[in-house]
Amino acid sequence: MRLLAMLLLALSVQTARADGDALSWLQRIHAASQKLSYTGTFVYRSGDQAETSRIVHIAGRHGPHEKLETLDGRPREIVRSGDEVKCYLPDSKTIKIDKQTDHKVFPALLPENLQDIGEHYEVSTGAIERVAGHDCQAIVLQPKDKLRYGRKLWADMKTGMLLKSQTVNDKGEPIEQFAFTEIHIGGKIGYGQLKPTFLAQSRTWHIENSGAVAASLAASGWSISPDLPGFRKVTEMRRTQGGSNEVGHVVYSDGLAAVSVFIEPLSNKTSLPPPGLSHQGAINIYSRQIADHLVTVVGETPAESVKKMADSVEYHKP
Repeated sequence: MRLLAMLLLALSVQTARADGDALSWLQRIHAASQKLSYTGTFVYRSGDQAETSRIVHIAGRHGPHEKLETLDGRPREIVRSGDEVKCYLPDSKTIKIDKQTDHKVFPALLPENLQDIGEHYEVSTGAIERVAGHDCQAIVLQPKDKLRYGRKLWADMKTGMLLKSQTVNDKGEPIEQFAFTEIHIGGKIGYGQLKPTFLAQSRTWHIENSGAVAASLAASGWSISPDLPGFRKVTEMRRTQGGSNEVGHVVYSDGLAAVSVFIEPLSNKTSLPPPGLSHQGAINIYSRQIADHLVTVVGETPAESVKKMADSVEYHKP
């Protein structure tokens, strides 16, 4: 019995050490995404769909500067300077201007505060594997409920830079993946590499500015009370979308996954999406009509979560 107790104690110590090591890797990943400059090419995969993108990222003293361009399919280029984001769409000769929210995108997926992740995910280290020619430590995030997806992350052993991310369903099956095929971390990266490819020809393009400003939707009679443990409101604003400047936008996050709620007057819609559920890769979308408004919930979460969020939206005439 004593031997069994000692073995169990040793096992619990090893488990605690492994969890602590895994959390320290998450801290390294976040720090790398904030402090390191890099250039590279990564591939997004979901089902039989794939898209290749080239990224240039400079971690400047006054915030990040970044250019992301797609290399296949319809051309698209996104240039970020601080919290301003410009999306160049040459097919429609349009420039979309928006503000960066707290929503995280690859490879900068992790928040500064990792406490919420530890509360809602079991975090452990996996094997050491090769990604884009780099030895990487795998980290596994297993959700503690069915309201969020699992994740598997691969971090460069030397720098902590996230080189691969995989989203998995409750059966452990991958439903979405980002992975660098080549990357250069550090070194001198000139700001000239951030210049938009379409800058000269875009001077006559149509400009759509989201005009996002902080706002209280409660003042207009809206309330959102989701029963989603761990998801906290991180942004609440009004923005211009589809020609309307009356679109409410609220973002909730558990520190890793994000869910957005859009509330738009039906009078601004020339055509309506069918109510109910749809999905794109790991993104689930749920729409319903309330008080002459279209409520659309978009989340990188299982369908149950976006439906719960949509069903919690209520309107009371102020």
